[in-house]
Amino acid sequence: MDLSRGQYLYLVRIKQNPGIISDHLAQILNVDRTSAFRSISKLEKQNLITKQKDDENKKIRHLYTTQLGEQLAKKIEAENAYSNQKVLSGLNKSQIQQLKEILATVEKNAKTEWQLVKNGGKREY
Repeated sequence: MDLSRGQYLYLVRIKQNPGIISDHLAQILNVDRTSAFRSISKLEKQNLITKQKDDENKKIRHLYTTQLGEQLAKKIEAENAYSNQKVLSGLNKSQIQQLKEILATVEKNAKTEWQLVKNGGKREY
C-alpha cells in the first residue's frame, strides 16, 4: 500500500471524520502534534488527503480524503475487519464482550498515562 508505519491509522480516521483538524486527529490517535503533522504531510504528498482552509479561521485546515485516499481507506478497513474476524474466531459473544471491556480499560489507562507524560507530569516508579 506504500504507506509508512502508522499512516494507515491517520488515513482511516480522516475518512471516518471528514473535515477533522490535525489537533483533534492527534488527540484521537494519542500522538503529539509534530508526529501528526509529519504523517499528514506525507499523506498529502501522496495525494491521499487534502487540506481545506476554514472559512472563519484562516489558521485552521480541515482534512479530507481524496478519491484515491477513500479507496485505500476502504481497503484498510476491510483488511482490519477480516483480521478482527480471524483473531476472534473461537470466542463466543460473551468472551468477545469481556475482551472489549478489558481492552477499553487498558486503553483508558494508557491514555491517562500518555496525557500525564505529554503534559510534563512525572511518574512515580
